[in-house]
Amino acid sequence: MEVHDYLRILQARWKIVAVTTVVAVLAALGASLLTTPQYEAKTRLFVSTSSGASVQEIYQGNLFSQQRVTSYTELLEGTTLAQRTLDKLGLDDLSAVQLANMVTASSTPDTVLIDTAVTDESPERARDLANALSDEFVVMARELETPEDGGPPTARVVVEQYAATPSSPVTPKTTRNVALGLAVGVLLGIALAVLRDRLDNTVKDRAVVEELAGTGVVGVIPLEKARQEEPAIVFADANSGDAEAYREMRTNLQFLEVDNPPRAIVVTSSLPGEGKTTTAVNLALVLAEAGHSVVLVEADLRRPRVTKYLGSLGDAGLSNVLAHTAALEDVLQPTRFDGMWVLAAGGLPPNPSELLGSAHAREVIEDLRSRFDYVIIDAPPLLPVTDAAILTNIADGALLIARYGKTTREQFARAVGNLRAINAPVLGTILAMTPTKGRGTAYEYRYYYYSSDKDGAAPAAAPAAAQTSTPATQRVGAPAPTAPAAQPAPQTQAPVEGPARPQNGHRHVEPPATQAYPAPSNDAYHYRAAEQFPPAPQPATERYGSEPYQAPQAYSSAEPLSRPVVHAPRRPVNDSGSESGEER
Repeated sequence: MEVHDYLRILQARWKIVAVTTVVAVLAALGASLLTTPQYEAKTRLFVSTSSGASVQEIYQGNLFSQQRVTSYTELLEGTTLAQRTLDKLGLDDLSAVQLANMVTASSTPDTVLIDTAVTDESPERARDLANALSDEFVVMARELETPEDGGPPTARVVVEQYAATPSSPVTPKTTRNVALGLAVGVLLGIALAVLRDRLDNTVKDRAVVEELAGTGVVGVIPLEKARQEEPAIVFADANSGDAEAYREMRTNLQFLEVDNPPRAIVVTSSLPGEGKTTTAVNLALVLAEAGHSVVLVEADLRRPRVTKYLGSLGDAGLSNVLAHTAALEDVLQPTRFDGMWVLAAGGLPPNPSELLGSAHAREVIEDLRSRFDYVIIDAPPLLPVTDAAILTNIADGALLIARYGKTTREQFARAVGNLRAINAPVLGTILAMTPTKGRGTAYEYRYYYYSSDKDGAAPAAAPAAAQTSTPATQRVGAPAPTAPAAQPAPQTQAPVEGPARPQNGHRHVEPPATQAYPAPSNDAYHYRAAEQFPPAPQPATERYGSEPYQAPQAYSSAEPLSRPVVHAPRRPVNDSGSESGEER
């Protein structure tokens, strides 16, 4: 692992580090508060020998004293001296062993000084014990160093410094303990975060998704709390992070196969609860926003959710058509969104796999393909049932969804394997419900982009267009005729054979909903019907400044195009939207 891997882990699992650190600090603080304070009293002893007349004798006496210091240190911590000290003070609540454990003696190398320390709960008793211990040791050393014939002692010990009453306890050291707890908590938290990341086998990276699926990621959808209450996005007025992600996914779908782009697309996942229905609904909506005619097929005949999210009727639908009890034209429903239709699931059959695998199901999909630009199929999950695999063989391919932090690598690999086993094409993968916070995420970029617009960095046409913009509820046109078909091109264009949809390779960019939507032409800008898109105020200088508008070179009448450009009749596009789209 490299440094950026550890940084990524810390960014993703900072809560583990924070909780572990807080627990460690609280534990250290609690241990300090529960520990009985201990006071330490210190004395210092000086060891010397009888000095000689010559320098050599003085040197030898000094070496002798240093050797005696090592032995005296052991005697100071012994039980014999402790018992003599207790007898002198008359203490009965302590034993010699307990007092010996309370005594610490040390000496600095190459010196004749001995430091003695006694710790006790009471500062006064610690002082008395230290002083009495030192006095008794002076007597004990004289007795040990005096020869039996009564001559002078070979060494003597003097109390150089007596103990004073300690004013502050030596233990517990609360500040030190808290600092150690903080350091230990951080290190332990990092270790637990790394271990948790190594043991976590859920999908959280697009590189992992691409490796498991063997295909590219066509979309990364951030998690928006608003989708829990309203799964369907009103793209006409939406600038949220997931709305921009769906627009990006729409662009990616157009370049999956340039010569033969997929039009009948199955949206599925490994298990329930990974956001496949919400993704299918919003994918259909974002395609309809671009001017395409779209039908959303509720092919989950076990747990249908599309009609609930869109507020459509679900009494009759796909199951009735497949059972030959209803005609397709009778069960197709227009939605409140312009250009989008719904084929509900209908009654829940006892044999959904057999119905979806019938030859009539293939005929229905082909019929819908001929009627609409795109057919989006909301299929059941792949692992519990085989319905999605059957539908993928009928359609152009499948978009497989992996939920961030929930779908495991084994589950996702098995779902891909189920499609590969029957040679079903996997068009791409979608990483859904990704976190919206973090450095370099789409959320932060979107926030910067729109905040700069508020500060005056938006295109010049935006303020004027905002004055003429109508609410989304007014821009939704009346339901189309019962048999949907591609709408004719505007009268100012040359007629083009086939359904009116953007040509392959033409980049479609949507400006924000508050901007005007002019479409370039040779003579002027044309708009939708007056009842849906009111005409712009005149003169043109009020909208675009004092300079007259110059048509782009690519759309100039003096230089005809090699092939006609078909503009979507549902939403014109202006040149300012192209500029803002490139900044995204």
